[in-house]
Amino acid sequence: MEEAVGKVSNFFSKVSVAVVKLDGTLKVGDRIKIVGPGTALEQVVASMQIDHNNINEAKAGQLIGLKVDGKVKAGDMVYRL
Repeated sequence: MEEAVGKVSNFFSKVSVAVVKLDGTLKVGDRIKIVGPGTALEQVVASMQIDHNNINEAKAGQLIGLKVDGKVKAGDMVYRL
């Protein structure tokens, strides 16, 4: 079952990191799907950061940096699988 956990607000292609505004909890090791117009990406969360510090878990309302395996865009939705 998919659960919406956030939305991409920015993407840095050089380092392949998406900035995600969370609406739910996300942990390292969670399987996620990022979807939007022209985007369909599934991966396991390998690393997340807040203010350049590695974290293992993030909660609703937080803005995180998420290492992604492909190109995503602002407005893409993030779902936990």
